[in-house]
Amino acid sequence: MMSMKGENMNQEKIGKFIAECRKNKNMTQQDLAEKLGVSDRTIGNWENGRNMPDLSLFKPLCSELDISLNDLMSGEVVNNKEYQEKLEENIINTIDYTNKKLENKNNFIGLIFIVFGVLISLTAMAIFPSDSSWGAIYSVFGGIVSLIGVSRFTKKLQYGKRLFCNFGYFIIFILVLLAIDYIGVVNIHQAPRFSLITVSGDDVKYYDTVFYDVVRCNVDKDNETYKVIKNGKYDIDNIDTFCK
Repeated sequence: MMSMKGENMNQEKIGKFIAECRKNKNMTQQDLAEKLGVSDRTIGNWENGRNMPDLSLFKPLCSELDISLNDLMSGEVVNNKEYQEKLEENIINTIDYTNKKLENKNNFIGLIFIVFGVLISLTAMAIFPSDSSWGAIYSVFGGIVSLIGVSRFTKKLQYGKRLFCNFGYFIIFILVLLAIDYIGVVNIHQAPRFSLITVSGDDVKYYDTVFYDVVRCNVDKDNETYKVIKNGKYDIDNIDTFCK
């Protein structure tokens, strides 16, 4: 009896078998492609072993080539003696192949979510003014979208590890946003996007963020300046003193 683990599908062998059966039926690649509703290039890729037919095409392909599904998956005509052994092996290989295709599709969708989420965050930071709360809101939203993509990559992990990886990714994503925001404050002299509290005075704005505070002096004037301070203590009556 065969091992229940089976072996990976031999795409090259199956491709050569498809080509042989097609030629035996006096069909060109174009003929077979038209019958199956695919391109002749797709048929060529099958026969060269580059990829396998979609599962939905297995039955019509076998019908056109006048072979059994077991023959197709074995890459050869299976005799009665080997039928049961090959059948079990091909069932296992088909399951493995299906799971691999689903995993690749899942990873591709996850990658799209990650890229889309990052683009949302970068676009929000580029479009909205730094002192607009919408920039911060959409940036965090982009992080959530990209987190959905990461969760598709980590779904095979145990619950604890998956939760740790997803949470860790989101924290790192937020820290990167905060770092970009800090660089903008220091180098570009703009208001911080992720301020928790904003206090306004006469020509002064005080921004209280998680790791530092920013004082904006001479607001909207030609001599407007920004000062980054740490652990500043302020109230509505003393914020003007930070600009003196």
